[in-house]
Amino acid sequence: MNKKFLKSTASGLLLSFLMAFNVYGQNQALSLDEVLSIFYQRNLDLIAAQYNIDQSFAQAVIAAAIPNPTVGFQLGELSSSNLNKGAGATGCNHDANVSCGAAEYYSFSQLIEVAGKRGLRIQSSGFATQAAESDFRDAVRIFSNMVRHAYYQLLQMQKNRWLAQEIVDHYEVITKANNLRMKSGDISESDFLRVKMEAMRAQSDLDNAHTAVEMAQADLAVILRWPDKSLQFEAKEQWPEVKNIAQGLPKEELISKALQQRPDLQGDKLRADQADRELELARRLKYPDVTLTGGYAHDPSNNALNTGFVGVSVPLPLFYQYQGEADKAAVNLNQSRLVAQQTELGIRSDVISTLAAWNSASKIVLRFREGLLDDALTVRDSSELAYSKGATSVLDFIEAQRSYKNVMRDYYAAEISHANAYYDLEKSLGVELDVDKAPVAHNKQNQASLQK
Repeated sequence: MNKKFLKSTASGLLLSFLMAFNVYGQNQALSLDEVLSIFYQRNLDLIAAQYNIDQSFAQAVIAAAIPNPTVGFQLGELSSSNLNKGAGATGCNHDANVSCGAAEYYSFSQLIEVAGKRGLRIQSSGFATQAAESDFRDAVRIFSNMVRHAYYQLLQMQKNRWLAQEIVDHYEVITKANNLRMKSGDISESDFLRVKMEAMRAQSDLDNAHTAVEMAQADLAVILRWPDKSLQFEAKEQWPEVKNIAQGLPKEELISKALQQRPDLQGDKLRADQADRELELARRLKYPDVTLTGGYAHDPSNNALNTGFVGVSVPLPLFYQYQGEADKAAVNLNQSRLVAQQTELGIRSDVISTLAAWNSASKIVLRFREGLLDDALTVRDSSELAYSKGATSVLDFIEAQRSYKNVMRDYYAAEISHANAYYDLEKSLGVELDVDKAPVAHNKQNQASLQK
């Protein structure tokens, strides 16, 4: 466990009166940034996305490679009885009993690619590498938001548990007071039992809240790939710092901004550019590459014993002009462009829906903060005071308690929805994470974590 976790645990011990205990011990309070850091280091999908970038770099090296030359050596005119004896070539001994040796041929061949095929391969691999990097940024965008939702789901369950514990404690005080009032004849036994039943319902709500927290902890642990003590993780009450991400712009300008920033659309467009280069490369396959050959010959059967030679070879595209490759590449280009268009339509819809959700969540939270919370607390306290003095019925008292609980639960849900709506809007606009928080492509630390 690193120092940050140890410090978090120590702080939790000092603030234990604010935190709930589970059966395994003290929970560990983590901030959203700490949870995201754990996720970036351990998530297999992000690690796989980084491997895709590494693979695309390897493909770029392959695409830029120049064909290797070929060196050849041959022996000819081999005979056990007469190995060029008395050969007439200039430079040989013409004695019929003296051998001039076997024929020797040394050659050097080099393939020369024409029509700019190598350049097109380099361009295509460059687009593929950029697309892989865009896919990585898109994976960070999607999975980071998934982590945030799980984090705030845990926080909501914790706040519901805190509320349930508050109500249980509150009813415990009221029940003790009612017990004394019943003995003194101030309230009837039926009123006492009604409040007692409400206290039992509050205890059941607390039990259910404990279960909901444990389930939310398990969901977060699965996303984080179940790190040590993950079932003791507790979310800090930390709300997003609302920044100006252009949420005040007109809808069309907001959509235009998203179309410029979204890494998934950038990746699709880059793949379309790659497909365009692949199509051009397929069309140029009909232009045959040239193989140049040069060499040296030591041949006693020639007039000159030692000679040199050069040659050119070209495959003739008489029966097949690579039309199939060109047609296949054209289909791939059309499909890539279609995917980009579909992504663009999805972005437009995503921006409009998340903007509407953000505006709605902001209004709801503001409504709670501007008086609804205070009203609920005032009604509960005034009803409780009136009930203690016998000025209101037990049913009105219970109804006030239930209203307070419902308002508080709705407020917690609204706060969580407000936080999620903000991050959803960020995600739909393609807003990049802070540099010091986002994972970096080709971070070998992530690759090393896969081996753990």
